[in-house]
Amino acid sequence: MGVRSGLPVIAGERFLGRRGVREIALIGALYLFYCVTRTFAEDDLGPAQERAGDLLHLERVLHLDWEHSINHWFVVRPDVAVPASYWYAAAHYVVTLTVLVWLFRKGSAHYSPARWALVVSCLIALACYLLLPTAPPRLTGGGYVDVLDLHADAGWWGADASAPKGMGQLTNELAAFPSLHAGWALWVALVVRRNTRNHWLRGLAWVHAFVTSAVVIGTGNHWVLDVAVGWAVVIVAMWLVDPWFLDRRPDPQARVALPDDVPRDVTPRLVVRPAPVESATGAVAPPELGRPRACRARPDTDH
Repeated sequence: MGVRSGLPVIAGERFLGRRGVREIALIGALYLFYCVTRTFAEDDLGPAQERAGDLLHLERVLHLDWEHSINHWFVVRPDVAVPASYWYAAAHYVVTLTVLVWLFRKGSAHYSPARWALVVSCLIALACYLLLPTAPPRLTGGGYVDVLDLHADAGWWGADASAPKGMGQLTNELAAFPSLHAGWALWVALVVRRNTRNHWLRGLAWVHAFVTSAVVIGTGNHWVLDVAVGWAVVIVAMWLVDPWFLDRRPDPQARVALPDDVPRDVTPRLVVRPAPVESATGAVAPPELGRPRACRARPDTDH
């Protein structure tokens, strides 16, 4: 057996088959475009802080200004803050990629709409990052603590968001609005809900969505409205890709399951019953079943 023949099979094709290579190249190119384009955004901190102040003012009007309380709760609990830092730095990519592979294995009918919904949501968010750079709480000087920076010695990340140490110049720290961490986590929950009836998987997907939302706020990286708009972006993207995406439609290729007591090799037969026969006296006699009936010639009534 060669090395290639031993690779995992995905959706009936080998992982390094034509379709697999094409999808890896497409996702890689789109993500590279997304990362590079983000670095072209305006990096002036002043206007970004003003936009963050406008968000905070709106949150106060809506009674959603919970960032200080959540951030402080994380800061005073290192046993929570360190796992949350790992969650922020890794789960965003690992869980999303895992779900993409799972959908790919289920087939294009499951994979394609979910993939394009993810792509469209990234494009919408990218437009916001380029047009409306917004500072996260940790960069506003309002008493918010950068939890990842506080525990940078516990992981691979540095002081520049979740970027690995020494690679902070490759990230856009003013890409807070909307939160794609929260948006992608909601995408995971919705596509898992759509593509499986397993209640455990559905529950885990929703736990991932809510934990991610709490983590991005608690680590000082996003505002509450960043999370809300990130969720809204994903929902809009799903609707644009397929207006029925959020509904559970039956799979048109699914087969109707037969009860266990019905033999699978039984072929339905068409039973033809003979029509009742009217006698000479006008009475209708039931047809004789089980034996052939003789055909009689119709009497000629013209003579």
